[in-house]
Amino acid sequence: MTPTRCIALLGQRDEPTDGVEDYCKYLGDALAAHGIAFEIQRIGWLESGWSASLQHLRDLDIDSPSVWFLLQYTALAWSRRGFPSRVLQITKLLKRRGARCAVVFHDAEAYPGTRWVDRVRRKAQQRVMRELVRLSDIAIFTVPRQKVSWAPADAKNIVFIPVGANLPSPEKAWNQERTPPNGKPCVAVFSITGDARGRHEVNLISAALIHAAKQIGAIRVVVFGRNSEAGGEDLRVGLAGSPVEVTVLGLIPAEEIVRVLGSSDVLLFVRGQISSRRGSAIAGIACGLPVIAAEGSETAPPITDAGVVLIPEMAASEFGPALLRVLSDGAYRELLAARSREAQVRYFSWSAIAAQYAKALGTNELGSQPADRARNTL
Repeated sequence: MTPTRCIALLGQRDEPTDGVEDYCKYLGDALAAHGIAFEIQRIGWLESGWSASLQHLRDLDIDSPSVWFLLQYTALAWSRRGFPSRVLQITKLLKRRGARCAVVFHDAEAYPGTRWVDRVRRKAQQRVMRELVRLSDIAIFTVPRQKVSWAPADAKNIVFIPVGANLPSPEKAWNQERTPPNGKPCVAVFSITGDARGRHEVNLISAALIHAAKQIGAIRVVVFGRNSEAGGEDLRVGLAGSPVEVTVLGLIPAEEIVRVLGSSDVLLFVRGQISSRRGSAIAGIACGLPVIAAEGSETAPPITDAGVVLIPEMAASEFGPALLRVLSDGAYRELLAARSREAQVRYFSWSAIAAQYAKALGTNELGSQPADRARNTL
């Protein structure tokens, strides 16, 4: 039965921006084309407590078989310290009331770390995620199943749907004039991680830009998104004396992100490995850019079908040569850009994502994806 209503269940809000909430808004808009009404329910367990939150769910009208609940899972959305066992109560309550429930796993893996508390937290998260798969009607993975280490081998309810870019009409960037001011090629950096990891990322960006600038001369780098203010200032220090011009924009509206990416030549993504759940990397693909990024355990099609230059996981020094080639070889750059545009249409546009949701929720037949996507599912 094709659903007529979807209710997305979100946990604690992420600050300063909530990518999961934005994901739900864009997904809801796209599902309207399939006749599916979409709404967001924020479960305010941190403010109201778990008892009141569960009572709120009991009061919802969930008796119709045409209603689906889409529980959005990240560990920190359901626990302040990443021990999210209470989220199981929500799924169990919904199932007891006869509701149909899908869980969307925005966290593909449990949290890393070598301390004893990290190991305990990782085991707790894996147990919760496995139980969520068992309880749900559909488990939606944002990376291919074979890339998820904890996925139950016997689960028959898993479907892979990549995330999209949380941007309005990113295709507008495809026809935007990319000639940068003063003839300088432009490198975009969308978000930097905070703390020590962010300092490492700044060092990677600086080294890559300096390497390319030594060969082709002046370059512009535009830094925006999370932690871009602090990271951008560190980048200025690291690039002092080089022919690299640094522009720091901070948090900017989604429409402005499209404009900035549309006027850039390449997206440099250094926030860990690239995968089909990394929205800030997919933003570059959606806007038709070449993307330079590190590969890792989650890297697989369809992200590799886009115009992505993959850097081996342990070869950080290769970011510079890769950036130099993209900026200096116009034909190569356009080939990569064309691959990104095609991948956006086939895999990462919200219309493509919504079509997969409508099919999965409407038929619950996991083996019925289009032929060109079959290799990216189960």
